[in-house]
Amino acid sequence: MTASSAPIIHVADDDAHFLRSLLFMIEGLGFAAVGYPSAEAFVQADPAPVPQGCCLLLDIRMPRMSGLELQRRLGATPCMPILFMTGHGDVDQAVQAMRGGALDFLQKPFKEQALFDALSAAVAASAEAQRQLARMDEARALLARLSPRERDVAHLVARGLSNKEVARRLDISDHTVHVHRQRITEKTGSGHAAGLARLILRVDADALED
Repeated sequence: MTASSAPIIHVADDDAHFLRSLLFMIEGLGFAAVGYPSAEAFVQADPAPVPQGCCLLLDIRMPRMSGLELQRRLGATPCMPILFMTGHGDVDQAVQAMRGGALDFLQKPFKEQALFDALSAAVAASAEAQRQLARMDEARALLARLSPRERDVAHLVARGLSNKEVARRLDISDHTVHVHRQRITEKTGSGHAAGLARLILRVDADALED
């Protein structure tokens, strides 16, 4: 794995000595690592997710802006999951962090295997979230090509209605439904019920509910 293809681990900790040691350990495990001396430094850098996966390894206790405050500021971050580092007295805060959407927490001092396992799970979740987001964006772009009437037809076909049932529901002819389905196939690559259902549900999981 080259440096450019390695998952990136962002680490925020105000203890400079610990941060250097941790970055060295992370790189030794095969990841790329970027350190930040504070939560504010991470916010200022504003790193973007990378396709190979990434995560933020975040100390829960830091001056000025704490790890929990940074988590609240970032909100939901499925493309860059948060892992917290905690001391022995921070378990209650760690539970609060998990409720706020953190993927996991590591209690200091932690072993290399525990760190490797947590980071591996986090970057895998990050990469999968980005793939899902890309599929959603692609599906949204394909559906945006449809006219309002074609969109109506697509939703009914995706729910398993026949051409006759679609025609009856929309008060149009069977032939018109057939023409619309041809155009839907040309624009989206999907003209049958299962394919359209997958496409629509990628954008909105509740779109086909009654």
